[in-house]
Amino acid sequence: MLIGIPDYDNYVEHMKTNHPDKPYMSYEEFFRERQNARYGGD
Repeated sequence: MLIGIPDYDNYVEHMKTNHPDKPYMSYEEFFRERQNARYGGD
């Protein structure tokens, strides 16, 4: 667990509720995107 990184389940719920017409990231994509946003990276 990385402190300060949003929870994937909350992200999915947000996407389903607020953006039902848009696809959401897989867990791996979400984790990588959040990690890169916080710590930099590719």
